[in-house]
Amino acid sequence: MPEAKAGVVPELRFPKFRDAGPWEVKRLGELINTVAPPKKLQTTEYLPGGQFPIIDQSPSEVCGWTDDETALVEADFPLVIFGDHTCVVKLAEGPFAQGADGIKILAPSSEIEARFLFLSLQADPIEQKGYKRHFSTLKEKLIPFPRKDTGEQQKIVDCLGSLDDLIRAEEGRLAALRAHKTGLMQRLFPAPGQTPPRLRFPEFRHAGPWEVKRLGDRGIARFIRDRVAAEDVPSGHYVSTVNLLPDFGGLSPEPEKPPPGSAIAYREGDILMSNIRPYLRKVWVADRTGGASNDVLVARLGKSVVKSFLSQLLMSERFISHVMDGAKGVKMPRGDLEQIQDFAVPLPAKPEQQKIADCLTALDDLIRAQGKTIEALKAHKTGLMQQLFPREVG
Repeated sequence: MPEAKAGVVPELRFPKFRDAGPWEVKRLGELINTVAPPKKLQTTEYLPGGQFPIIDQSPSEVCGWTDDETALVEADFPLVIFGDHTCVVKLAEGPFAQGADGIKILAPSSEIEARFLFLSLQADPIEQKGYKRHFSTLKEKLIPFPRKDTGEQQKIVDCLGSLDDLIRAEEGRLAALRAHKTGLMQRLFPAPGQTPPRLRFPEFRHAGPWEVKRLGDRGIARFIRDRVAAEDVPSGHYVSTVNLLPDFGGLSPEPEKPPPGSAIAYREGDILMSNIRPYLRKVWVADRTGGASNDVLVARLGKSVVKSFLSQLLMSERFISHVMDGAKGVKMPRGDLEQIQDFAVPLPAKPEQQKIADCLTALDDLIRAQGKTIEALKAHKTGLMQQLFPREVG
């Protein structure tokens, strides 16, 4: 069992508490009681919507919904939720049902505030070691904390809570930008079977209807299956599905070599995309030559198509729905190449293609900048937590 020090102090302390003395240190097992749920809902019982959230050990805050009041956990909220296998830590602010197995529901003692304990476990998390149970390790973890009656716990909670509020507000702006782009794309591209679109830039309102061609037609896109030896792919020129950047695409930030064997050869200007459900919005226009994994489709475009225009179309809900209509597989549905090549591509003249692409790309830039703002705020919170909570306690 870990032995606690006589006391510890954080690196950063609010002025009011600088002379308040060291924090206490106790094993987490001495600071909590576990709460047993009345029942554990199986995944087949999860609803897409309902009155009460279902919480499990996955990274998602909520994994499903239920209307079953007999499944609700009864205790004084908030409660801390610990993923026994995943080491994910969550905070339950109100009634919820437990999803399947694998979480421990922790009710803090009178010595420690639930939100403070939650933040402490975020600042100094348990390391996941395989898919085993970790609660026995968590119970022995040394938790430093100031006395509750001094108000220092609440001050830290309020400080970090205000930062969380700011992050949520920025995430709301990001969601609004993404929703705006989705709605705009639905108006800028014709609905299936229709031409022209509902929204058209003034200079093109009298330009006539759009053409409709198959994605796989000559002059539109040709899917490349040429191979290149792994040893011939320069470091940092290899692309796999999992390291394509979300929404916009790109190379892995770290130099990467392909696994032994061969890769699909691509060259500058080719479009790289995936046919697997989780990665369908990951589309990249190559800015260099290189090789790609078998999970990446390489399309070489004809002269009648503006690359950025087609890239935006391939990120649309219309294209994703088309691919999923012919997808095979349950856990990782994969679109059929023939089905993909049959996708109906609505094409205006190239000047109008470029205008639409420029408009949507400008929105992408705003979305990317907003994402970086959120990342910076989260990094700031992480750094602040590391200073507000002592880490070396035993």
